[in-house]
Amino acid sequence: MEAEGAGAEVTAGERGRLINVAYRLLGSLAESEDAVQEAFARWYALPRSRRDGIVSPGAWLTTVTGRICLDVLGSARVRRERYVGAWLPDPLPDPAERGGGRGSDPADRMVLDESVTMAFLVVLETMTPAERVSFVLHDVFRYPFAEIADVLGRTPAACKQLASSARRRVPGAGAPVAADARTDVVRRVKEAWESKDIAALVDLLDPTAVLTADGGGVVGAALHPVQGDARIASYMVAIADRAPGLVLRERSVNGVPGLVALRDGVVVTVASFDVAEGRVARIWVVRNPEKLGPWATSRA
Repeated sequence: MEAEGAGAEVTAGERGRLINVAYRLLGSLAESEDAVQEAFARWYALPRSRRDGIVSPGAWLTTVTGRICLDVLGSARVRRERYVGAWLPDPLPDPAERGGGRGSDPADRMVLDESVTMAFLVVLETMTPAERVSFVLHDVFRYPFAEIADVLGRTPAACKQLASSARRRVPGAGAPVAADARTDVVRRVKEAWESKDIAALVDLLDPTAVLTADGGGVVGAALHPVQGDARIASYMVAIADRAPGLVLRERSVNGVPGLVALRDGVVVTVASFDVAEGRVARIWVVRNPEKLGPWATSRA
């Protein structure tokens, strides 16, 4: 019994890492948790003798989780074609701002680094499922192609080619933006938005900026991306006019400065920003309440 308990503890310790892998592959916390749960279900469904013969339970669980995510990605493309408006990844709050530390919620287990920024996740959405799995496992989590081959059912050389193809989709890194500078830009956007100052918003936006909103057909949101500084500024002010009583707060979104909007103390909108050369180049706005669950306990 003691050995069994120890084995259970070892595999349970993998859950946080697997959630991190699955979220980067799927962009959905609910789907990530389901994938990891299914991987553990398959682990415990194995005969005890089979489990005892597996040298690395963590590697086994990663392989199975990767295969499950690969299947989910294939079906997700069909589902997202029927999605109302643009589909965006689930926005992640900073666990410290939720007030509970690292709890049982998948969002509390996430490692917030550059591989979970909304800008990076949106790029991952442009990849084929096989490219995404190969790229994320190798470039983000440093798995060797020999192990990725077991996930994809392809040769290591083919997996290396997939990762290379995926890598070409990732834009070249521009000049790094200091955290303080990014925070300052987002704060100024908040102030201009609150004061409904179109001119100030235009000054803060890149002329070719793009705003993408995700309402999921559940709440109101622009069905198509809004392009251009003047159009985005007018759109943001129109939102403020139509939604009196909204309160804006500066919060970390996927590890970088962002904004949340609250109505009656409830987070109803989460906005993430991509800042380049002192201006906002992209805005991603998530309003679908099904994606805002982790924000319910945020210290807003």
